[in-house]
Amino acid sequence: MDKYIFTSESVSDGHPDKVADQISDALVDAGLELGDRTTRVAIETLVATNHVTLAGEVKNFNVVDANQIVRDTVKKIGYEQEGFHWNTLEIDNHIHSQSADIALGTDDFGAGDQGIMFGYANRDNEAYLPAPIYYSHQILKQLKQARQNNDILLPDAKSQVSVEYIGDQIQRIDQVVISTQHTEGDCDQARKISQDVALSVLGHLVDDDTVWHLNPTGNFVVGGPDGDSGLTGRKIIVDTYGGWAPHGGGAFSGKDPTKVDRSAAYMARWLAKNVVASEMADWCQIQLSYAIGVKEPTSIYVESNGHNRSIEKFIRSNIDLTPLGIIDRFDLFNYNNYRENCVYGHFGNKNVPWEKIGWE
Repeated sequence: MDKYIFTSESVSDGHPDKVADQISDALVDAGLELGDRTTRVAIETLVATNHVTLAGEVKNFNVVDANQIVRDTVKKIGYEQEGFHWNTLEIDNHIHSQSADIALGTDDFGAGDQGIMFGYANRDNEAYLPAPIYYSHQILKQLKQARQNNDILLPDAKSQVSVEYIGDQIQRIDQVVISTQHTEGDCDQARKISQDVALSVLGHLVDDDTVWHLNPTGNFVVGGPDGDSGLTGRKIIVDTYGGWAPHGGGAFSGKDPTKVDRSAAYMARWLAKNVVASEMADWCQIQLSYAIGVKEPTSIYVESNGHNRSIEKFIRSNIDLTPLGIIDRFDLFNYNNYRENCVYGHFGNKNVPWEKIGWE
């Protein structure tokens, strides 16, 4: 079998694009808090030096103070820097009412837009995720924990893990990249903390030939939205499978569950994960597609190392793939925790409904 190396990256909750995602999803959470199934939300966020811009379309969005939600979200992430501070940042709010033309197709729970969505699962780990993205997320999750106990670490960080395979078997870690924001003069200490964290995650897969790139520019003091602007939906590969499986192109964050970009992608992941968990296949990739205002998917495609036709027939016969069917299965209008789940990947957290194992 051929040897090959596959690489995926992740970003922390303090990365500018993830700051934007969290603000957008905090507004989704607030909009859905009252449990009104007629609420519609599609909000994008732009963050830059001490500035946040909101734009998008809503319906029955009974949020009294969107600006305070922005500040609370930024504060929770941990930004109290001169160039981006939750208490002093400027906010431009351009949220407006949803088009009545869109409402014609979605008020009775037709798909909120056309689009294609992919789901994937394999047996690389307990999360049923490809190893490169799984390890990249785990490093940053642990680094966040380290940050809470170490004042030199600041919110912005990125990781990248290159995994060597032979066939479908993981052999070793080839290279690791970690860049973490830190206080002035503390780069070497930040490097040591980062490596210790990564070693605790990667364990025996690291060997003497593993190459390390730890804060390779040598200094990472100015970070977050002060160092680079951020935008909702710009980390969709981080959100899913790290490039191992395709992505339909639609972002998740900032969208209520009638938007199939989000809800049908969650369903596709649930289907793929349960195909693998129920031993129908060792790996599975599923594509769904929809047309705006239409309830049933326009296509279902299954690719796996199992019996694809049988899997597809089982799905069509047993699973409601309409937007309302997906919403009801996962109780997405009452989930109300989209902000916390939009960092370190939307998949792999066993406590969210679309990660549950079992066909019931």
